Amino acid sequence: MKYVEFDKGRAFDVVPIGRIAIDFNPIDYFKTLVQSDSFKKYLGGSPANIAVGLARLGKKVGFIGAVSNDRFGDYVMEFFQNEGIDTDKIVRAKGGEKLGLTFTEILSPEESSILMYRDGIADLTIAPENVDEAYIKDTKLLLISGTALAKSPSREACLTALQYARNHNTKVLFDIDYRPYSWASQYEVALYYSLVAEKSDIIMGSRSEYDLMEQLIEKGRTDTQTAEYWLSKQAKIVIIKHGKQGSTAYTADGNNYSIKPFPVTALKSFGGGDGYGSAFIYALLEGADITDALELGSASASMLVAAHGCSLFMPTLAEIKAFIKQSKEKYGEMVARR
Repeated sequence: MKYVEFDKGRAFDVVPIGRIAIDFNPIDYFKTLVQSDSFKKYLGGSPANIAVGLARLGKKVGFIGAVSNDRFGDYVMEFFQNEGIDTDKIVRAKGGEKLGLTFTEILSPEESSILMYRDGIADLTIAPENVDEAYIKDTKLLLISGTALAKSPSREACLTALQYARNHNTKVLFDIDYRPYSWASQYEVALYYSLVAEKSDIIMGSRSEYDLMEQLIEKGRTDTQTAEYWLSKQAKIVIIKHGKQGSTAYTADGNNYSIKPFPVTALKSFGGGDGYGSAFIYALLEGADITDALELGSASASMLVAAHGCSLFMPTLAEIKAFIKQSKEKYGEMVARR
């Protein structure tokens, strides 16, 4: 059953709005940041990673955002253009703001941490006047990243994009994507997340992220209670993630579908969510069943936690299918289903 119908006549499949950053991942494996001396640079930021993932899967992708007016900004623009991502609606920050830098610490395959520099950041300078209504009208799905709601004028730009999407029946996916940096208070988190979630067709996040979003509504909800609440609003699909325990998609007809991670030798504990998101969205756009969409997402996530970076390692559809086939041959047909 198709829970979300997309307008096939639109030029773009997906347009994310939000964070573009630079990741520095250590080449010195399993050491602290204090002990690490060598790092590999990657394009980063969840919506940027998802954009690359969808482009690798053959989708037409645009982007609404802001980057620094320097060499790192050039790097992002060239990377996107080489991946076939439209950069016409990415602006340059005018006040000297820089791209956010993310240094990752990989202590073990199970223990990683992220150190973000998020002051004076370019991506948060995107403003309502940078949001083109015609651009959103011509896309099937607008993806709003939660980090873009942390400060003005970025949050107003997201709310403007959301209204344009509602004006033109452009579907909206809200990726909660909580990062503590940049937020002034937990009250702001709950307020702005709820405003966007109430008008979104698909909501995706971890259990802890839903808890943050719901703290002004009702604390301590179960997954079922959370799903029922948001499905009573605009949402048709609510995805709740539990890390290594897997994830469940709750749908507007009262059903739910669960998936668990494919077994893999992990290198790090981050990055899987962006692979999951891009492959799941791809499958929805293709009209796949929820179970098949979850399987593609789970496979891509497992592939990403086994890779050193995120954007550069986003898999193609052929690579995901080959991974699923090999996994099922090794572990059994129902390896990721539950």
